Amino acid sequence: MSAGLIARKAGMTQIFAEDGTVVPVTVLNVEPCKVISLRTSAKDGYNAVQVGFGKAKKAESRAVQGHYARQGQDVMGGLLEFRTSATPELELGLDLTASVFEVGQKIDIAGTSKGRGFAGVMKRYNFGGGRATHGAEKVHRQMGSTGQCQWPGRVFPGKKMPGHYGAKRITTQNIEIVRIDAEQNRILVKGAVPGSKNGLLELRRAVKGA
Repeated sequence: MSAGLIARKAGMTQIFAEDGTVVPVTVLNVEPCKVISLRTSAKDGYNAVQVGFGKAKKAESRAVQGHYARQGQDVMGGLLEFRTSATPELELGLDLTASVFEVGQKIDIAGTSKGRGFAGVMKRYNFGGGRATHGAEKVHRQMGSTGQCQWPGRVFPGKKMPGHYGAKRITTQNIEIVRIDAEQNRILVKGAVPGSKNGLLELRRAVKGA
């Protein structure tokens, strides 16, 4: 099955492997997902599966309501498309659960990273900072020189400087699935994933090194 899933990050914990080693895992609660529409290259110019997820918490626009009505589906909390290489062979209205993936499979997880606000260079880029002694004053966390002298006399584009940090889309690739709880519709993956607790994540098949 080539469709992906939408899940919420519940948090991190640890489990023990058969050989007794400790494996850090992130618990992902899969949202109620359903196939809403199918895109084909003959009709739409590309192949994709449109998945609805969650429960509708607000009144959607008439355009969105009409889209669900044309597919014979109830309005859900959101829509997301997963591109496929071939024409998708799925039924409309099919419920997608954690069983879409398998234990040991590698997947790509995309989400919005934690927002850090306006941060300095030491927090944002791991700069070393200035001296703590030898006459240094009020420069302990500063970035130091930003440019040159008279020539070229400017700061080059892309210079690492203080600014907004976090709250952007990040994709972590080749995350291994350690355990799948079909009854609770829950997936445990090895290591950390982007985002804060209760944040939405997109789960797709790995595109590299699968």
